[in-house]
Amino acid sequence: QVQLVESGGGLVQPGGSLRLSCAPSGRIFRTNVMDWYRQAPGKQRELVATITSVGSCNYADSVKGRFTISRDNAKNTVYLQMNSLKPEDTAVYYCKINARTTPLTPFYDYWGRGTQVTVSS
Repeated sequence: QVQLVESGGGLVQPGGSLRLSCAPSGRIFRTNVMDWYRQAPGKQRELVATITSVGSCNYADSVKGRFTISRDNAKNTVYLQMNSLKPEDTAVYYCKINARTTPLTPFYDYWGRGTQVTVSS
């Protein structure tokens, strides 16, 4: 069974940087779209960034120019480089990978359990 493992969260001062990683623990045959979401206390989960299988990226307006999503297809891993962090970026960050585990199984959305990012002085 595939599980996604996130890492890289933590406490950082405003203006600082963090790099999140998300990798599967099980066997993946092929990946499709990879995303990062976040959920702040009392708010709905929101899409932060998306990267397609060919590397096309999209970002929420609130993070454009500060966050960069990337992927390593050989490792089925997705990253989120976060620069110029602001207190309003504080949230639990979740990765989602659309993937199939064999050539015969359908693509499925796998979610990570989340990693806390806190931006505070």
